[in-house]
Amino acid sequence: MAPPRRCTMFATARLTTLFACTLLPLAAMAAEASQTHQPDAPAATVSAFGPLKHVNAGVLDVAYAQLGPANGPVVILLHGWPYDIHSYEQVAPQLAAQGYRVLVPYARGYGDTRFLSASTPRNAQPAALASDVIAFMDALHIKQAVLGGFDWGARTADIVSALWPERVKALVSVSGYLISSQEAAKAPLPPSAELQWWYQYYFATPRGQAGYESNRHAFARLIWQTASPKWAFDDATFERSAKALDNPDQVAITVHNYRWRLGLAQGETRYDPLETKLATFPTIGVPTITLEGDANGAPHPPAEAYAKRFTGKYDYRLITGGIGHNLPQEAPEAFVKAVVDADHL
Repeated sequence: MAPPRRCTMFATARLTTLFACTLLPLAAMAAEASQTHQPDAPAATVSAFGPLKHVNAGVLDVAYAQLGPANGPVVILLHGWPYDIHSYEQVAPQLAAQGYRVLVPYARGYGDTRFLSASTPRNAQPAALASDVIAFMDALHIKQAVLGGFDWGARTADIVSALWPERVKALVSVSGYLISSQEAAKAPLPPSAELQWWYQYYFATPRGQAGYESNRHAFARLIWQTASPKWAFDDATFERSAKALDNPDQVAITVHNYRWRLGLAQGETRYDPLETKLATFPTIGVPTITLEGDANGAPHPPAEAYAKRFTGKYDYRLITGGIGHNLPQEAPEAFVKAVVDADHL
């Protein structure tokens, strides 16, 4: 692994805007409503984590794994699309062994997390996903935590750090600063860059929504392969995570997330003030370490494009050895070290 190095190059907000996206959201308020989750239903078992816990937080019944001492400093790890909490199956136990209370929640539309009401919009705009994290922390009476994430999870962790810095002790973000806006997304990219976002345009169509509904696992496998071209994951590893995509709200959440980004779907007005703040590309002042894999095949911004967005103690690390988009699962030791180091910046 290459030694840590500090970013010093700065880029314009325009450059950050063009690249501030990863394998994640675009959204449309899907018409389907899921059944209300039964609170007395038995918790599912996750092999790497044991029985999941549940907590009502905001509009969700959040399913989450918990490892480590109950009184330890809190680390919350956020997964991306189309992945699940198993991205942290090696990271979480290592952090727990160092005394951290590690929480790994399923995002809305994934795994055993359910909406509490069938009437709640299946909204996946960035501000909604970030608000879920704050509601989760409030429900568990957590005042402050170290946040770590990749893909959708990195964007969410970035947003929480920017809008609620008092709740974040430190941040670890794969691919750096991923905050964007609908207005920024209107700017066309060069053809080669647009090609990388093929699934975003696919999801913008009824055909794409139907195709994802019919082929969730095959779709996810393709994304895994293209986003991490040198990661030789086996079938059991993939299928264990792909089960999280069988959530009844998965298609609605995924499609809405990406359509929202293109301005093809409306969000909820209650999040308008937050999205207005995010559209200004707020800086992040909490201690931060950003990570990038040397073989990340997913769309991601260059490190020099976002360095100036982090105004507090900051370090950038390029993780070598053929590491792709799912960095926590592909290079767990490097991710663990980043969390511990960020906590002590």
